[in-house]
Amino acid sequence: MAGNSQRRNRRTSNKKGATVGSGGKRRRGLEGKGPTPPAEMRKGHVKQRAANAKVRQASKRPAPRRGGPKGTNELVVGRNSVFEALRDGVPASALYVQQFIDSDERVRDALRLATERGGINLMEAPRPELDRMTNGLNHQGLVLQVPPYDYAHPEDLAAEAFDAGEDPLIVALDGVTDPRNLGAVVRSVCAFGGHGVVVPERRAAGMTAGAWKTSAGTAARTPVARATNLTRALEAYQKAGITVVGLAADGELELGDVEALDGPLVVVVGSEGKGLSRLVSETCDVRVRIAMPGGAESLNAGVAAGVVLYEAARRRRR
Repeated sequence: MAGNSQRRNRRTSNKKGATVGSGGKRRRGLEGKGPTPPAEMRKGHVKQRAANAKVRQASKRPAPRRGGPKGTNELVVGRNSVFEALRDGVPASALYVQQFIDSDERVRDALRLATERGGINLMEAPRPELDRMTNGLNHQGLVLQVPPYDYAHPEDLAAEAFDAGEDPLIVALDGVTDPRNLGAVVRSVCAFGGHGVVVPERRAAGMTAGAWKTSAGTAARTPVARATNLTRALEAYQKAGITVVGLAADGELELGDVEALDGPLVVVVGSEGKGLSRLVSETCDVRVRIAMPGGAESLNAGVAAGVVLYEAARRRRR
């Protein structure tokens, strides 16, 4: 009985034996947790809730419709043309050089420019292959491949301007088929702080090597959008609160009388011969004429766009 009593006492005894230490956990718990995080990162804070709401709202916004109809590969042929394209910054993916070519100054300069720019594949090819590539054109042993232009979507031009807190200033070309005119318009848009150029997908000039050269490098900074239907693209701009002004020799207002130039604006320029097409002309909010006291009947697209862009930029600086 005495033995049982002693075992019972040991089981019910309050005396504690050796205990395992905390391993420094209590000490680490007393250490500081670093600087207080910003309000936007603190769970439950009103600023964090506002930031989360902003992210949710942005996620619901449709993604930019980048990438209108793609262009196609283009070939620049001939020693002078290839050299000038490389010198003027025309984008290129490959330079084809004829095997056993008689190297002159233009060939050496073209090879040097292609090497210095980087990203251009230098390819050696037999003459029959270059003849096939160029459909028998006089390539003189040099062929430069220009990759397809990455066109924007017309809505992107206005969206990027609004996102930057600026009134859009855009030029749309209706029936302009000369790439050099397109390049000149791109150059004017860049010079006067515009946000891009819109061209129709069909029966219109695209961003070819000639357009790149005429733009004098500004095509790298000024987006060009391609519209499947120009009339619908202009109507979409109008729904976004942008005034569409068409240039026409018989316009109802002179350029100096147009009040909308200092606000969101799309300037529509037609071809030198035919002017604006009927549907595009009817879509414009107002048609404007440029006074020409010298008596010329019309201006080419590049000059006409430059005149209007200058006046719009001047008013916006007031």
